[in-house]
Amino acid sequence: MQNIIPDTIGVLGVVLMLLAYFLLQIGKIASTSFSYSFLNCIAALMILFSLFFDWNLPSAIIEGCWALISAYGIYRYFSLKRASANTWRGFASDQWTIILRQSKGR
Repeated sequence: MQNIIPDTIGVLGVVLMLLAYFLLQIGKIASTSFSYSFLNCIAALMILFSLFFDWNLPSAIIEGCWALISAYGIYRYFSLKRASANTWRGFASDQWTIILRQSKGR
């Protein structure tokens, strides 16, 4: 009975993570979007929080890595957004993504 709040937060984290994956699969969000990385990061942190009350090392490792990778996705999103604003003024976001991909392929 004493772990109701951490368990609830952990379950909500699972729901958020599954929601992010579902939205990705049905094409409502892109894997490179801020929304996807943000939902995954928050979800992983919520699950990780619940693990501090009912410790499980393998789960803590995967959720910690999930949060770090998602945080990197958020950082990358804003880095690309800033680079596109400075370098590719006038291009739509998918246009500069194509240009950046082509320049990396050379």
